[in-house]
Amino acid sequence: MNDRKQHVIKMAHQLFIERGFQNTSIQDILEYSGISKGTFYNYFSSKNELLIALFREIFKKINKERNELLIGQDRSNIDLFIKQLDLQLNTNNKNKLFTLFEEVLVSNDAELKQFMKEGQLKMLHWVFQRFLEIFGEEKKPYLLDCAIMFMGILHHNMKYYQMDHDLNTGVHEVVHYSVSRIKNIVEELAETGEQLNKPELLESLIPELRKSEPAFQEELSQVIGLLKKNVNGHKDQAKYAELLDFVRDEFLHGKDPRKFLIESTLFTLKKDHIHFEEDQLEKLERLVSRFFTERDGIEIK
Repeated sequence: MNDRKQHVIKMAHQLFIERGFQNTSIQDILEYSGISKGTFYNYFSSKNELLIALFREIFKKINKERNELLIGQDRSNIDLFIKQLDLQLNTNNKNKLFTLFEEVLVSNDAELKQFMKEGQLKMLHWVFQRFLEIFGEEKKPYLLDCAIMFMGILHHNMKYYQMDHDLNTGVHEVVHYSVSRIKNIVEELAETGEQLNKPELLESLIPELRKSEPAFQEELSQVIGLLKKNVNGHKDQAKYAELLDFVRDEFLHGKDPRKFLIESTLFTLKKDHIHFEEDQLEKLERLVSRFFTERDGIEIK
């Protein structure tokens, strides 16, 4: 994104915070950012598109920083999950996203509402994936239900807590309290065996989770095949072939590719990059990153 377009988004964001989205006109944005109407429409087809661009920029930053917290850490550590939520909610608060979200929800704009719905589903999927890493595969049947309940618990705790407290200093307390509640619920459901929604429901709610796209499968298989050729005759050929086959099988045969295991496998391959053609290894990384970015907005580094 070029600097001038970024400047327009930044200026519009300030106006949305001061006046509200609905009360800010395109003319206000033109005057405040110092651009012409023609320049504005070169960048955005409407004020709604600008708002979506603003949300995307903030969400991209959150995803990057949230994912960076995981690097070299034990993903099953629930305190790390709390830190990720602290980061996200503090960023939301800093950028006044809660107010903007509420304006979107009461608006009659179908495009904005659809964008918010997709964002909520991606957040649900992220929470589900993190619960899977924290609580383990044996509790998977109950974790979509728990992810749904957790999002409701956290949202409403935040909403009512801020009526009588300073949210700038109270985010961690709300997050910690909400996570403690869901820990108990996970254990209770694992014990009783009760289930309302099967995890497979996510695939129908988020079409990107379906891995049946022939082009992706073909490209992935081709790149992995070329990488395996790179190590033909190498003393550790079997080791590298097993790692590459694992990545392929996670995408082509697994119901839900395990991001943390794929990330670890790619890290091992990158350490031994001297044995591979660099452009092919980078191509595999781009393919994997694209898959997870499209699925839940999280890039693999």
